[in-house]
Amino acid sequence: MSDAAIVLCGGQSSRMGRDKPSLPFGDQTMLARVVRAVREVATEVVLVARQDQTLPEGFEVMRDPVEGLGPLAAIAVGLSAIRAPRAIVVACDMPLLRPAVLRRLLHLSEGWNACVPIVGGFAVPTCAVYRLEVATIASELVAARQLAPAQLLRRVKTRYVDAAELRDVDPDLESFRDCNTPERYAEALRLAGLGPA
Repeated sequence: MSDAAIVLCGGQSSRMGRDKPSLPFGDQTMLARVVRAVREVATEVVLVARQDQTLPEGFEVMRDPVEGLGPLAAIAVGLSAIRAPRAIVVACDMPLLRPAVLRRLLHLSEGWNACVPIVGGFAVPTCAVYRLEVATIASELVAARQLAPAQLLRRVKTRYVDAAELRDVDPDLESFRDCNTPERYAEALRLAGLGPA
């Protein structure tokens, strides 16, 4: 079975102060690094971006219909574009993402509408698997301005994955380190052995 990947790129990057997808990460951008990871597990890749956001050529790009609605709206848009029966959804600011973690989540998602890790006591809906069937519910929630991803997870058959189920493929759970601030970006570079930007 072929799978899709949806990469969420449309955040405002307000805490970072710079457009996160285009940040350098070694010899590539942060977005290119994340796309490379998801392409190891998915045959179809869709980027979801802001209306005015510039992204590299060569990708299928969907646009957030309204700015500022958050990840649930982007997930709904991305799911509306895929042809595969399910998609791994990831944020573009997770440059330490490991394909083995994505494979594990895809495996654990069998029989569920959503498969979401719990890391540090919190669900991570922006590094999770969703089946195509949840697109309609996600869109209904967005239309009703019920924008918290937890609203969707409560409405569908969700498999929560304890961090312990992922540590054999990512011992320090580095896949889930986002780069929301300059400090977190610098730390991700250090962990990747790339030094300061």
